Amino acid sequence: MFHEVVDDGGHGPDVDADETTAADLLDAFGAVMTEAASEIDTDRLAGEVGLTEADATAVRDGDIGDVTLTDAAAVLAAADPDRDADAIVAEVRDHLLMGMATAVLDVDAIAAKIDADLTGQEVQQALEGRTAMTLGQLAEILAVVERRKR
Repeated sequence: MFHEVVDDGGHGPDVDADETTAADLLDAFGAVMTEAASEIDTDRLAGEVGLTEADATAVRDGDIGDVTLTDAAAVLAAADPDRDADAIVAEVRDHLLMGMATAVLDVDAIAAKIDADLTGQEVQQALEGRTAMTLGQLAEILAVVERRKR
């Protein structure tokens, strides 16, 4: 779902694949999250989704850089009963790994090109789900992958 914000030939409305920046991706993620969160009352965001009140407010305001991919997927799944949070996370990870293969990128190359303070090993752990990945980190990693694929 998050990787779908990249325009790959006129089908995605948000970010031009040729000029992909982490800031543009994060803005697009924020729009998606704000729309989804607006459909869910605050009690449900805290109870069912498991966000803290501060995180629920941040998501509603589009301030999503520090929200984890797992929490973001839970919000999207709560807003759309046809979506599964685990499937959203798996889809994003698959897209990143396939993009890395297409772009001939390894985790060390990605770590060297992003502003997030992550080593290659930490990028790998985030991609594999062994450590939490924030939407800010996802935006940075996805931007590198998308620019390199072109």
